[in-house]
Amino acid sequence: MNMLKEFWKEEDGFAVVELLLILAVLIIIALLFKDAIVKWVTETLENIFPSVKDNSNTTI
Repeated sequence: MNMLKEFWKEEDGFAVVELLLILAVLIIIALLFKDAIVKWVTETLENIFPSVKDNSNTTI
């Protein structure tokens, strides 16, 4: 019974829960805006590397 009381008083677990909640929110936001994120990354990379447009048909 003492172990249960000590576990209840210990606050280290709250930090883990907070981090997991933040991570879950970030994942949900990423999934909601997936298309916009992919479009932005694609456009940015095309601007950085203009010679590499769409080489998805080439095999290595």
